Amino acid sequence: MATTTTYASPAVGAPNAAQDTLALIGRVLLAWLFVPAGWGKIAGFAGTAGYIASKGIPFPEVCAALAIAAELGLGLALLVGWQARWAALGLAIFVAVITPLFHNYWAMPEAQQMMQKQAFSKNIAVLGGLLVVAAFGAGRFSMDGRRRA
Repeated sequence: MATTTTYASPAVGAPNAAQDTLALIGRVLLAWLFVPAGWGKIAGFAGTAGYIASKGIPFPEVCAALAIAAELGLGLALLVGWQARWAALGLAIFVAVITPLFHNYWAMPEAQQMMQKQAFSKNIAVLGGLLVVAAFGAGRFSMDGRRRA
């Protein structure tokens, strides 16, 4: 007769306070990137639209407004943990779309390649963090978590 072994993991089952605290810190740190960027785009809307246009992207004003909605709206939702999985997924899609458009280091002059490759790599890492939130949720210390409790 075959036997099966079950391995317990701290990540399996009910989350503990340490996991919820780390989820909160992670959400705050991810939002730290997006929320100020969204506010900055509101304050410098014309400059943002101009920069988008300089990349050859059509409808730069619409794209700037979409960037503000993503960074500020979804960033705040992620921060407070409201519909956090969807907010993180939306931000992940946003980051996946804009990263090769704005940090295409392979097409940059050599003097800019190192900085743009670093920004590209940072965005890929942020994308990974967002996908973790999309997969596992915001934790108990969030608006989503309060509904479960």
